[in-house]
Amino acid sequence: METLQGIKQRFGIIGNDLQLNRALEKAMRVAPTDISVLVTGESGVGKENIPKIIHQLSHRKHAKYIAVNCGAIPEGTIDSELFGHEKGSFTGATSTRKGYFEVADGGTIFLDEVGELPLTTQVRLLRVLENGEFIKVGSSQVQKTNVRIVAATNVQMQDAIQKGKFREDLYYRLSTVEIHLPALRERKEDIHLLFRKFASDFAQKYRMPSIRLDENASQLLVNYRFPGNIRQLRNISEQISVIEENRTITAEKLSQYLPHLTGNLPAVIGGQSDKNDFANERDIMYKILFDMRNDINDLKKLTLDLMQNGNSEQVHADNRQLIQKIYQEQNEDSHAVEVVEIPQQSSQNNYDFVETIQEDENLSLQEKEIEMIRKSLEKNNGKRKLAAKELGISERTLYRKIKQYDL
Repeated sequence: METLQGIKQRFGIIGNDLQLNRALEKAMRVAPTDISVLVTGESGVGKENIPKIIHQLSHRKHAKYIAVNCGAIPEGTIDSELFGHEKGSFTGATSTRKGYFEVADGGTIFLDEVGELPLTTQVRLLRVLENGEFIKVGSSQVQKTNVRIVAATNVQMQDAIQKGKFREDLYYRLSTVEIHLPALRERKEDIHLLFRKFASDFAQKYRMPSIRLDENASQLLVNYRFPGNIRQLRNISEQISVIEENRTITAEKLSQYLPHLTGNLPAVIGGQSDKNDFANERDIMYKILFDMRNDINDLKKLTLDLMQNGNSEQVHADNRQLIQKIYQEQNEDSHAVEVVEIPQQSSQNNYDFVETIQEDENLSLQEKEIEMIRKSLEKNNGKRKLAAKELGISERTLYRKIKQYDL
């Protein structure tokens, strides 16, 4: 029996993350059986490796392995692709055709993006899973097949079921065993290892010296959220390898290849941000808070100049509008704006003023955080795991926040 390290070397899997190891161990355990497996995880995390491992470690390894991208096949032809068709069954069917389930008899079929299957095709697939039977398009003859099905999806299946886009009975038949692959941002210790492997591969491919990151660039890379996961990291490595003449990459240079708009804000798991109103409100709120923080930092700097130079009249005249703007942003949702006067003489008052700004800033951020956590918990019916995913934090951190704010 192969070891975990042997599997990683055989299939080119890089990393030592505990969640990744757990997923690979589950794949190795279920491989000798004929249990249906559902692989979940965000797009780009490497879900296609799991069915290959399962097939190669099973008694079906000498039979066919067919990977089908369900999202790439038009709805009108997918039944024909999967189950075959008879001659004349539809326009263009000039001959009888075998489908994947007939061709792969005795082997394994990997249904990628299974959440994109039409409902009519889901009914046919359910019959295959239940009794190994299918009917070609345009035929009335029942055929048998002995196929191991491994499916994968980056869709939140429970949401799809609630919206009527995926059959609940099919979901439970597919997910006899569910294997979840973690997002790259949850595997921070593996990010630099993967980058170095990709950099080495592209150096050999393009016959040039391998690129390397300096210390600051490495830190920037590890802290980036990677919405595209491993696929995005690989593309970034290839771009830098080809374009940059200097083979030592600085943080400033690396930042040009990292999209910043979504890089450091809480991300919505599963790619549902454009469909989630709460997520949109949250992103806008974070942008407002970051802008507010920048304004407050400017005000602190100006106040420090006041304390050091003692020119209170000039500072007061130049920055009244900035002060009022900050207080208006912090108070516009709750109460009227008050004009804030900068102290004229006392240096002690100046220090008090800086502390007041800091306290107001901290209070505002804390209130926003409490409001976001409360909304997420209400939206997910108090389920901390779902709320933590939506907020982009760990469940442990969410539990600590709940205790801290007595929610």
